[in-house]
Amino acid sequence: MKTAIIGAGRNKSGIGQYIGKYFQKNGSTVVSVMGTTEKTACSASSKLKQYGIDATYYTDFNRMMKIERPDAVVIASPAVTHYEYLIKCVKEGVHIFCEKPFVWQDKNEIDVNSLLENIFETGESNNLTIAMNSQWPFSLPYYEYLCGPIDYQKVDTFFIRLSPMVSGKKMILESVPHALSILYAVFGDGEIGNLSIEGNKERLKTKFHYIFTTGYCQVMIELLRTIFQPRSFSYGFNDKIIHRVLDLEIYDVFFKYSDNTLKINDPLELSVQDFISAVRDKREPLIGKAHIMSNMVLLKKIYNCCETS
Repeated sequence: MKTAIIGAGRNKSGIGQYIGKYFQKNGSTVVSVMGTTEKTACSASSKLKQYGIDATYYTDFNRMMKIERPDAVVIASPAVTHYEYLIKCVKEGVHIFCEKPFVWQDKNEIDVNSLLENIFETGESNNLTIAMNSQWPFSLPYYEYLCGPIDYQKVDTFFIRLSPMVSGKKMILESVPHALSILYAVFGDGEIGNLSIEGNKERLKTKFHYIFTTGYCQVMIELLRTIFQPRSFSYGFNDKIIHRVLDLEIYDVFFKYSDNTLKINDPLELSVQDFISAVRDKREPLIGKAHIMSNMVLLKKIYNCCETS
């Protein structure tokens, strides 16, 4: 599978280059990268060389697609650009692995469902695999290894702490999709009740009830702006909270609970593996259509509730 990456050189998150690394490692050849300027595109291409990737750089989507003819496209550009590239990609007939939030428009009158339906209807007609990269559901088996099986019928509370680099409402866009994806993976589709948000530009606490078919779970999402690594990340159910520990030199990832520490596979790589497998096996990815649509609708509700600019 030949893959192109849009946004591999983003300075703030930088996740595009790591996605590229994992695509190449798992058997998909990264053939090109695209940036907004020749300087950023060239820089992104250069960064990928450390992973043995020789990717041609472009600043024009149509030119890249015509010359490289990739089978799949990674969209890791800023969220407000996603919809434009998603529509172009489904019309080109390529599989899509898109960063979260999947689609985003700041205007309140925009109907997120309509945007999503436009993408998925065209994608389905072209037999395309479309996934959102929200990697933390792939870490749940490690959580259960440390904390015991999750019985969703006995779960009363869910807590998650994330440390985005951005501030204000942007923290919600960058981080809350992770929380919503874990909730969807455990409880299935749900709605939000009793929503409240408090805090400031540097720290936000979001509380709500995640209401699903057989009950509800009390949720608390804590966002603390953090510029430098290691950035705090922890989550858990019923007060069994795991903490992520990073070895920044070799980027090994560990979960710690009580006195136990477990080395885990990078959930980002597991997310990439699931997408590649879904394309190969012509199946729905774990973070596929239903998951994405639920995630985006609830994200917009939370975002609109926040008064912090």
